[in-house]
Amino acid sequence: MEIILAKTAGFCFGVDRAVKLTYDLLDKGCKVATLGPLIHNPQVVGDLEGKGALTCPDIDAVPDGYEVVIRSHGVPRSVYEKIGTRGLAYHDATCPFVSKIHKIAEEAGKNGALLLVAGDASHPEVQGIVGHTSGEVQVFANLDELENMRENLAQQKSIYVVAQTTFRVQSWESCKAFLKKWCTNAKIFDTICNATWARQQEAEDLSQKCDHMIVIGGHHSSNTQKLLQVAARHTDAVTIETADELDRNWLRGAKVVGVTAGASTPSSIIEEVLNCMSEEIRDDMSFAEMLEASEAKPLFAGKIVKAKVISVSPTECVVGIDGSKHTGIVKLNEMTHDPNAKMEDLVKVDDELDLVVVKTNDQEGVDTLSRVRFEAQKGMKDVSEAAENGTVMEGDVMESNKGGVVVNVKGVRVFVPRSQATMRRDEDYTKLVGQHVRLVITECAGRKIVGSINKVTAEENKAKREEFWQNVEVGKHYTGVVKSLTSYGAFVDIGGVDGLCHISELSWSNLKHPSEVVSVGDTIDVYVKSYDPENQKVSLGYKKEEDNPWEKLKNEYPIGSEFTAPVVSITKFGAFVRILPGVDGLVHISEISNERVNKVSDVLKVGDEVRVKLINVDFDRKRISLSMKACEGEVEAEGSDAE
Repeated sequence: MEIILAKTAGFCFGVDRAVKLTYDLLDKGCKVATLGPLIHNPQVVGDLEGKGALTCPDIDAVPDGYEVVIRSHGVPRSVYEKIGTRGLAYHDATCPFVSKIHKIAEEAGKNGALLLVAGDASHPEVQGIVGHTSGEVQVFANLDELENMRENLAQQKSIYVVAQTTFRVQSWESCKAFLKKWCTNAKIFDTICNATWARQQEAEDLSQKCDHMIVIGGHHSSNTQKLLQVAARHTDAVTIETADELDRNWLRGAKVVGVTAGASTPSSIIEEVLNCMSEEIRDDMSFAEMLEASEAKPLFAGKIVKAKVISVSPTECVVGIDGSKHTGIVKLNEMTHDPNAKMEDLVKVDDELDLVVVKTNDQEGVDTLSRVRFEAQKGMKDVSEAAENGTVMEGDVMESNKGGVVVNVKGVRVFVPRSQATMRRDEDYTKLVGQHVRLVITECAGRKIVGSINKVTAEENKAKREEFWQNVEVGKHYTGVVKSLTSYGAFVDIGGVDGLCHISELSWSNLKHPSEVVSVGDTIDVYVKSYDPENQKVSLGYKKEEDNPWEKLKNEYPIGSEFTAPVVSITKFGAFVRILPGVDGLVHISEISNERVNKVSDVLKVGDEVRVKLINVDFDRKRISLSMKACEGEVEAEGSDAE
């Protein structure tokens, strides 16, 4: 087993400074009291207490005559005031990175700005930061909590944003992206300390090369837990405080184990853990154990085997492994990534399969196997070569998350960040799930495989654009996809080129918004109304001439036609009546009745169904004149004839 120790493991500058300061004071015979545990490491704190240091929860608990050590986390401004009131001597070991944040918090208060703090609200460092502003302050632990503040943030005139020095780097980057998009008035300060950045990055890189990762540090240490989260994204990871917590069973079978440590972990504990791990490698096995190990054991995790299907059930299949007395089980999720698939449709009895051993069980002789992982191993070579050569690959989008989508490429899980998934930032990348896509592999390092869909899309669109501009002409029809909507129209992709279909071209009726006619993702038939090759602009039409209500009026409503229609609006000079959708005619006040009408609203109201006669149409100016009294005259005349 190879053990790799992270270069950045152990005390950071701020912690080292605080610990040395406290030990020096004790060596000089000073009575020392720390405000809270000096660092998040119970072994160091216990050693300091053994030398006479007191751990006090607050200033009130510090006995007279003791010198106060302010730990690297820092404290609120009110603590300094209490120290001064009591006349206590104190030594400020606040980390310089934390002190910098205190100054920013103070400035935010003076400028009347909201202070946003990324971190753990219960952590002493965050509590200290909060205590240095005189203005409004809000703490958020992650992107979800920050997004929930959006409504309040929009109402703020000024915002200052800082992060706890040990905040998780990846989470901070996501939060910054959100703030830059939604809070243009936010001043963002990168306050994660350099040691934290370096430590988390090394843990990220190291965890991708190891079978296991061990993170040494206090279980209540914030930066230790952040390192654990980073490492666990790529491999199995555990955290321990001392060598006593090391589980020898956890190390068995591992070829490479990485070790890192939190900023509060002394070098003595790191060395103790490394020595213990080295002893595990040289572990004195019993004769029986050595004999068992020397016997042919064909199966181990990661080995590729051939197997024949013995039985099939809806959720798994049982196989006999060639060259072994063991039986294997392949669960449905290890047979395919398709959540809707059924095992009976994938395999049948006596089928021969290539599989990878996931887990062995020597006692029961039943092993867990995987077809999915075999395909991944097999496809990994192609993916690696594609990363080097820039070859375009194909795959199916399996799932989406806040960061992007996961694509199955020849059995290999390839992560595509949301910025690389679609061509437009406002496009819903989650709709890619279930689609077959083309992509390039942009990064292939260990288990970290990253791809880009929009790089391929951009190249394909470039070729389509060239073809489009060579063949475009006014009146030519295209089948396009609605990509986005604005208040003034819809942008439609007509083959690598986005054309604007103005709101007036979407319908013959007056629209308040394009969404009344089309939605993002709709496939529609459009035609070119005009184009500008120099500025790469295309104007599109969608409404059909045969649907033009004015043409229908011309064909179906000759002058003199009478019909019943609703009143849609009232004015001082008359009433407008809806003849057809998008076509209204005016009944002038003088044409309402044979009797004198002083006020239109005395006779008519919106919604009334009235009998009107078409007396004139100006198609050029799109004006229609109607008469109600002309109908009254005819009705009266008919009545007279009857008498």
